[in-house]
Amino acid sequence: MQASWNDNQPIYRQLRDKVIASILDGELGDGDALPSVRQVSADFQLNPITVSKAYQELVDGEIVEKKRGLGMFVKTGARDTLLTKEREKFLTEDWPVILERIERLGLSASDLLAAGKRQTEGSDD
Repeated sequence: MQASWNDNQPIYRQLRDKVIASILDGELGDGDALPSVRQVSADFQLNPITVSKAYQELVDGEIVEKKRGLGMFVKTGARDTLLTKEREKFLTEDWPVILERIERLGLSASDLLAAGKRQTEGSDD
């Protein structure tokens, strides 16, 4: 995980989102252990309470589970659960704003596909 924080959102939420991204990207899989609160605190120079709060949100969201004396682990099926939630969030919150901007700019589906193709070809360097 990269340690760059912004002022737009509390750090514990940004840390939670970084763990979620790691799960969605396949960097953390079912049953994998999360780094300890102490380790994350030291690595990113964060208050342990901040890390604990981020981890607790993941537990509350049923993404990770606490195993007493062992640590935090990604729950089985967490990626599928996250994909469902993130897709729904995208379609209900993000997509309407994006679609409005596309329409305002007069872009067509072919414009978007061509731009996507250029991006994909440019990333193969």
